[in-house]
Amino acid sequence: MWPRITRLFTIKTKFEAFLVIYGLGLGAAERGVHYLQVYPGAEGKMLFALCPVAVFMAGGRILHSLEAERG
Repeated sequence: MWPRITRLFTIKTKFEAFLVIYGLGLGAAERGVHYLQVYPGAEGKMLFALCPVAVFMAGGRILHSLEAERG
């Protein structure tokens, strides 16, 4: 039973990876907007810019791990 549950949380295809990355991107954009409201000015813009960078790094790692697992 436990292996069946763990398979639900395993990214197996690129389509699933892109869905996860899309969700991370939406959350990062929402967090960035919140930072702009809380920290007006240059600080908020810097934090807003850093949110998508974290998603790019995580997305690249997810896609790289899928390719490494196949080949």
